Amino acid sequence: MSSLSDWDLVVIGGGAAGFFAAITCADSYPGARVLILEKSANTLGKVKISGGGRCNVTHACYEPKALAKNYPRGSKALIGPFNRWATSDTVDWFNARGVELKTESDGRMFPASNTSKTIVDCLKDAAHHAGVVVKTSTSAISVNAQQTTDPPQSLHFTVATNQGETLRSKSVLLATGGTRLASGARLSESLGHTLIPNVPSLFAFNIDDQRLDDLPGVSVANASVSAPDIKLSADGPLLITHHGLSGPGILKLSAWGARPLHALDYQFSIAINWTPDIDVADTFRQIRSQHGKRKVCSRAPFEQFPKRLWKRLCIASEIPDECSWSQLSKDSSNQLIQELTRGAFKVSGKSINKDEFVTCGGVKLSDVNMKTLESKITPGLYFAGEVLDIDGITGGFNFQNAWTTGYLSGTAIAEGIAARLHNI
Repeated sequence: MSSLSDWDLVVIGGGAAGFFAAITCADSYPGARVLILEKSANTLGKVKISGGGRCNVTHACYEPKALAKNYPRGSKALIGPFNRWATSDTVDWFNARGVELKTESDGRMFPASNTSKTIVDCLKDAAHHAGVVVKTSTSAISVNAQQTTDPPQSLHFTVATNQGETLRSKSVLLATGGTRLASGARLSESLGHTLIPNVPSLFAFNIDDQRLDDLPGVSVANASVSAPDIKLSADGPLLITHHGLSGPGILKLSAWGARPLHALDYQFSIAINWTPDIDVADTFRQIRSQHGKRKVCSRAPFEQFPKRLWKRLCIASEIPDECSWSQLSKDSSNQLIQELTRGAFKVSGKSINKDEFVTCGGVKLSDVNMKTLESKITPGLYFAGEVLDIDGITGGFNFQNAWTTGYLSGTAIAEGIAARLHNI
């Protein structure tokens, strides 16, 4: 086994992007000396807990330009990389290693086993078979780039760890996750990179409103949410939580509005259309003529609309329990239509969305060669994953970024190893 003092590649960060880069490099150049340093006791922690323990591996979007549109930050920069490695490549890679992926109705892709352990085990096995060495409970305290004389005009790196080791490596890859974590930010800056300020990207909305009280777990399959203050809107399922609202519709809005909502200190208003696919006024006219004796508050005249939420919206419209559709006044009808299609809510903060810890910000993309993920400032330094100023909406897109940038960086590093040996 390789000496801990001399490596072709040291990967700092044992998550999805770091593992994928390390595996790709070692597979592309058998015999490459590749080391992963992970500061925690276990690698692939985020992979394990993501998707409620199922791991949302990627999304069934196969056209590069369409796929790139799901990234509020990095959309344009990812078109080229996605033309080289995207969803179909990810699916094929896991299939070739015995992991079947399934596609759910909303496009999210999970292992057919329905457990993230399948993905974790696959990545660990692939790393082991490729000869990648993994050291846990080991963090990089510093990384220094030093000029070499053989060959001239090239760099090598020394990596000091918390275990008292000093490692030498031809290349270093930073895959430390979002730069809200001080380690990734500190190391990137020490190697000459300017960071785009880091703010949360995927988060739920805190809302204190009687219309939502005591309704946690109630969901609407498709709704439209707009934030007039920042002129953004998003569609998707909504979930009422103990603190307010979450679900894909909210998370999409939080991703696209990450920076302006941060600037507002998460104090803003939203308008919700709970029934964007329904002509509510026409539905009301039909039920009034066909079921005039039915009590308005008894149930919604739409399929699968939550009964408890309907009751709250009726109360907000000041409709008595005993009121029938034939007795419903025009003013009350209009008020209920407004609650259904333009309901106004005041947001007074944010909450972390379950296991989603996605942030926007990170290493500035203009300082990185997006074909190879190599730094334009410090040759031999590479990046992969969320340490870059790239973030996707919920639905498997952030993992796809990890696979793509991991693959491209790993391939480029392996090509660099081959080139150095050929020159020698």
